[in-house]
Amino acid sequence: MIQWLKKVSLFDNLNDEQLENIMRISQRRSFAPGTVLFQEKEPGNTFYVILSGSIKIFTRSPSGEEKVLSVINAGESFGELSLLDGRPRSASAQTLEPTSVLELSSQAFMGLLENHFDITRGILVELCRRLRQTNEQVNDLMFLDGRTRVLKNLIMIANRNGRREGQMISIHMALNYDELAQLAGVTKPVLSDVLRELESRGVLQFGINEYRLNLNKLRG
Repeated sequence: MIQWLKKVSLFDNLNDEQLENIMRISQRRSFAPGTVLFQEKEPGNTFYVILSGSIKIFTRSPSGEEKVLSVINAGESFGELSLLDGRPRSASAQTLEPTSVLELSSQAFMGLLENHFDITRGILVELCRRLRQTNEQVNDLMFLDGRTRVLKNLIMIANRNGRREGQMISIHMALNYDELAQLAGVTKPVLSDVLRELESRGVLQFGINEYRLNLNKLRG
């Protein structure tokens, strides 16, 4: 299990003994696809580390329209904002597939931060990365067209979660078309048009819950 924790960016600077301390105060849980871990505006009292599977972070408008903000995968963490500032959850979290996580309670998590500055520093770095990503998403919505936003999101997911073999990258994709469209900030028809165009050019090849990105075709 420690090997999983070593993949988490927040714990990069911890040694095996420190990771064992984290293991002792955490609880492993498994969830079926479609399980809501928490809802937007609920009190936040748990921090999560994903061991396997994936989770979407999303919000809903007053009319019930869903907006996917990000997808969190194995080796990543989420849910720390509410623990740090004491405010309600800023978004909801739902599993996209069978998912296993480590849960850390608020009390245990804050104890970690008090005793391990390296964890605190790692969290600050991660929060800065997410803020930069949010700023970039806002900029994309303002200045990039729909096709470019779709392509950029596919490349981003490939860079984070893909398996490269030569000039091909295979990416496991748990998002459906609606969710991928929300993530890119485009309508579903725009997404479908872009995906069909990329497939016809040989840039994308689709399988069951995955796609393959041809780097040679992408550069062509």
